[in-house]
Amino acid sequence: MIIGYARVSTKDQNLDLQIEALKKAGCEKIFKEKISGAIKERPELDAMINHVRVGDTIVVWKLDRLGRSLKNIIDLVLDFNAKEVIVKGLTDGVDTSTSKGRLFLNIMASLAEYERELIRERTTAGLQAAKARGRLGGRPKGLKADIVGKLIIIRNLIKAPDYEPEKVYIPMGLSRATYYRYLKLIEQHNDIELKALILKKR
Repeated sequence: MIIGYARVSTKDQNLDLQIEALKKAGCEKIFKEKISGAIKERPELDAMINHVRVGDTIVVWKLDRLGRSLKNIIDLVLDFNAKEVIVKGLTDGVDTSTSKGRLFLNIMASLAEYERELIRERTTAGLQAAKARGRLGGRPKGLKADIVGKLIIIRNLIKAPDYEPEKVYIPMGLSRATYYRYLKLIEQHNDIELKALILKKR
């Protein structure tokens, strides 16, 4: 079964363009949502996830319609792949049933594993830095673990040859202002310092 998912961020935006494209792509059922990608609870997305079965295909206008952050998108696509569900993005050319799509999945899986490895490294680096300062460890107030994770991901994405700010902060669910604030933080710290930031909490 071919299933579509359409989402716009506000009630003032129109779903018609996405829905028309999904119908042309052969979608037999379309889940529609008018809600910000930054909101964790998305009933229609959850309903679609519960609805899909092995062999189904999920079609979206663009991959960022699925997730509230880059990590969230990666996790969702990998979960769908594990359930033998194909994911297609109409405007970004993603199709996990093709050889290029499988390469894309491998890259996403590598990014997920890379992030897990970074978290392990940050744990070790943070504890060592805390011991060196005679502290028990921890992170500065206001700097949450997920923010540090985003900083690490952004630091690597901006090195890409085709880097454009919008291609980074929009899929990650960040505002332009927040993104550039994160960039300043990245510029102020090297890799070792970024890894140590996450664990300085008592």
